[in-house]
Amino acid sequence: MALQSRPGRLDGKVAIVTGAGSGFGYGIAKKFIAEGAKVVIAELSKENGQKAAEELGGKYVFADVTSRESWQTLLQTTLESFGQLDIVVNNAGATYHNKPTGEVTDADFDLCFNVNVKSIYLSANVIVPYFEKNNRPGCFIQISSTAGLRPRPGLTWYNASKGAVGIASKTMAVEYGPKKIRFNCVCPVVGSTGLTHLFLGKPDTEENRAGFVSTIPLGRPSTPADIANACCYLASDEAEFITGVNLEVDGGRCV
Repeated sequence: MALQSRPGRLDGKVAIVTGAGSGFGYGIAKKFIAEGAKVVIAELSKENGQKAAEELGGKYVFADVTSRESWQTLLQTTLESFGQLDIVVNNAGATYHNKPTGEVTDADFDLCFNVNVKSIYLSANVIVPYFEKNNRPGCFIQISSTAGLRPRPGLTWYNASKGAVGIASKTMAVEYGPKKIRFNCVCPVVGSTGLTHLFLGKPDTEENRAGFVSTIPLGRPSTPADIANACCYLASDEAEFITGVNLEVDGGRCV
């Protein structure tokens, strides 16, 4: 008797993943598609977004996550393409170069709060009404950070922005829980992405990462696959009773 293939954990679901052209976002999109979801690759970089869509089989849509119009276009295009939306992964993020707090500029501050916090506000403000109007369960997953739970010097306003993401998500989890709209955060420890050199305050090399990695009990940085696996669980029906959590994917860093 031929073995039947296992159904994907996200079969029948449609997801928007922001910043999916590289790093954690690419890993999340790859995992979601492998598990049966249809994925909109929302990406500011046209080159990265189109390349990811071609490699993974998702649909690329240009997105500036700090723009209400971009979010409205994302929702409209998703519905026109796939007829529904189930999951939003707010992965796109930004930071500034690790430095003393007194040296942070207005532009540094605005970058962190516009990309890391305003994007969450806009995604909920634009998309929650869709779930409410259609009486559909919804799932929001924010890629936060261990920096929002166990902050360290040098990235004060990045840390604060991720703390805001966690509190906002918990608040919305309570507010929208009765409507079966879930809000959760995944909190990675530093991995090797396009932002790592900013977090470290120096080039992203194995030698420069060594000091930081030594503080992680499991002895290595996070990977896109680690974050994608956590997101897949939270997006799946297996997690239908999970909302308002900060899931630490950090090898024990926050212990």
